[in-house]
Amino acid sequence: MSAVANLEQVLAGKQWRVDPDHSAVEFRVKHLMIETVKGRFLDFDGAIEVGEQPSLVGLVRVASLDTHHAERDAHLRSPDFFDAERHPEIVFASTKVELDDDSSLAVAGDLTIKGITRPIELDGTFQGAGVDLDGRERIGFELRGELERHDFGLTWNRLLETGGVLVGDTVQLALDVAAVREA
Repeated sequence: MSAVANLEQVLAGKQWRVDPDHSAVEFRVKHLMIETVKGRFLDFDGAIEVGEQPSLVGLVRVASLDTHHAERDAHLRSPDFFDAERHPEIVFASTKVELDDDSSLAVAGDLTIKGITRPIELDGTFQGAGVDLDGRERIGFELRGELERHDFGLTWNRLLETGGVLVGDTVQLALDVAAVREA
């Protein structure tokens, strides 16, 4: 049986909720043009809604941003970057989900950051389905993508004396998602 058939059968007629305790929403961006800053959001929700075409929706609470550096985290939450007070959430809604026989997953959707919505494409793999120790059905998948932060109004930066900029424009995204079937 192909992965497409497996996922279609797993999803058929069911609703799924992202399990934040077993999932991760992470990012990476260049710093000083030579280092990589890694961060994550600790508070998020998501669902897989089943219909003719499966759809993925997700919501991230900006205040939960964590890079393991308190001063940097505060700056990222400030109006210079995410402006968490005025724009407390990042929202994603898929417009297309494609499944291939080799478990490959391609998800296109709309991402909204700071009130600015742009299309984004994520690629990944369906990791499979199973039943946890509490008897709940679970699925897992990984998605990866990139965005240009300037496209979302995240424009703060500093020029370096040696040339280049303090913060890179390209942000790499990594989503590792576990979802539980809703009763």
